[in-house]
Amino acid sequence: MIEARRTQLSPIARLGDATLRALGETGAMFLFLLESFGRIFRAWGQFPKIVRQIYFIGVKSITVITLISLFTGMVIGLQMYYALAKFGADGFLGAAVSLSLVRELGPVLTAIMITGRAGSSMTAEIGVMRISEQVDALQVMDINPLGYLVSPKLAASIICFPILTAFFDLVGMLGGYLTGVLLLGGNSGVYWYRVSAYLKMSDISGGFIKSLVFGIVVCTVCCYMGYYTHLRRDSVGPEAVSQATTSAVVTSCVLILLTDYVLTSLLF
Repeated sequence: MIEARRTQLSPIARLGDATLRALGETGAMFLFLLESFGRIFRAWGQFPKIVRQIYFIGVKSITVITLISLFTGMVIGLQMYYALAKFGADGFLGAAVSLSLVRELGPVLTAIMITGRAGSSMTAEIGVMRISEQVDALQVMDINPLGYLVSPKLAASIICFPILTAFFDLVGMLGGYLTGVLLLGGNSGVYWYRVSAYLKMSDISGGFIKSLVFGIVVCTVCCYMGYYTHLRRDSVGPEAVSQATTSAVVTSCVLILLTDYVLTSLLF
C-alpha cells in the first residue's frame, strides 16, 4: 500500500521538484543580473571593454540584421498588398508594414538573430573559461569575474539592441516599399504618407522598450548559462559547454516571445 502511494505521488513530487528548481534558477538569474549591472559603474576600465563588446554585438550583427530585415519587409509587403487589395485598401500598405515591424517583428526578430549570432558566442566563451578554470584564476587575482566578463556585455547589449532594432525597422520598411511599390506598382507617395500618418511615437517607444528588455534578457540568460556551466547535471567538460550554449539559445528565444506577449499586453 505504501509503495503504491509513493508511485502515485512520484509524478507530483517530480513536478514540485522541477518547479522549485525553476524558481531557484529564476531567483539566481535575477541576482546575477543585479550584480552584473552594478559592476558596470564601479570601474573606469570598463569603457574599452564595453566598446569592444559593442563592436562584437552591434557592428558585426549589421550584415545579418540587414538581410533578415530586408527580406522580412519584402515578404510582409508582398503578403499585405494581396490581402489589402482584396478589400480595396492597398493604399494602407505603408501603415500595415510599418506597424507590423515597429511593434512586433522588428524587436523580436532582432533579438532572436542576435541571440543566435552573439548570445551563443557569449555562452561558449564564458563556459570555456569556466571549465578551463580561468574564472577561478580571476578570483585568485582579486578580479571580480562578473565585472570583468559579464558587465561589459550587458552594457553593450543595452546599447546595441535598440539601435539594431531601429535599423531593422528602417530596412524592413524599405523592403516593403520595394515589393509593394516598385514590384507591384503601388503609389510611392501614398506608401510613405501612410507610414508617417499611422506610425505614432507610442509605437516607436514601445518597440524600443521591448528591444531594451530583450537585450537584458538575452545577455543575462546567455552569460548565466556560460558562467555556471560547471554545475550542469547533464554533462561535464566540453560537452557541458555545448549543452549550455544550446540551452542558452533556446531559453532566450522562449523568454523573448514570453516577454513580448507580456510587454505587448502592457504597452499597447
